Amino acid sequence: MPYFDFVWELTDDGNMEHIGEHGLTPDDVEPIVLNPDYLSISRSSGRPMAFGYTSDGRYVAVVYEQLDEFTVYPITAFEVED
Repeated sequence: MPYFDFVWELTDDGNMEHIGEHGLTPDDVEPIVLNPDYLSISRSSGRPMAFGYTSDGRYVAVVYEQLDEFTVYPITAFEVED
């Protein structure tokens, strides 16, 4: 399993706000990026997407940007149908 540092912005318009709008937390998102069931590319932004299940069973897509070899900036995350 890869290791990444995650960058979380705590501002009102940061990435924590974006995932929070979808009822998700960093604890939901990070394991999906670290160990995805499926990887793809966002059609709207061209950024990588990781898909996987949260610990409570929701199937989630995470759109992120890989800043360098070890650093990930999650853009947003949201539930999708599996």
